[in-house]
Amino acid sequence: MASQERRKFPRVKDEGLSLKLRLDDFDSITHTMNISSSGVYCKLDKELPLMSRVKLILMMPDPAKEGALKDLEVDGVVVRQHPVTIDGAIKHYDVAIFFEDLSEKDKDSIDGYIKRKSQE
Repeated sequence: MASQERRKFPRVKDEGLSLKLRLDDFDSITHTMNISSSGVYCKLDKELPLMSRVKLILMMPDPAKEGALKDLEVDGVVVRQHPVTIDGAIKHYDVAIFFEDLSEKDKDSIDGYIKRKSQE
């Protein structure tokens, strides 16, 4: 029996979007593992406390300009994180970040990207 998707917003597995993250004195550049219009899942080299508010810049392909990128600046909240351990050592942290107060314009940009990506 196939499992039914229970998520409210469709997501796409995508490791190609660059992401800048800032929290107080911590800055990181990483990439997404998956994305939806409600949030992003990524890898970080530092543990972040749950419910931390972060600033994100997503570098999204601009559909209006071939090969161009546009930055989406969004606020987020860390809702889940766990260490990834290999050979007894923590290699990185997988972190889920919920988008907070996403504008309709930014939500539409992310939704459009997800639709294009899922048709590939």
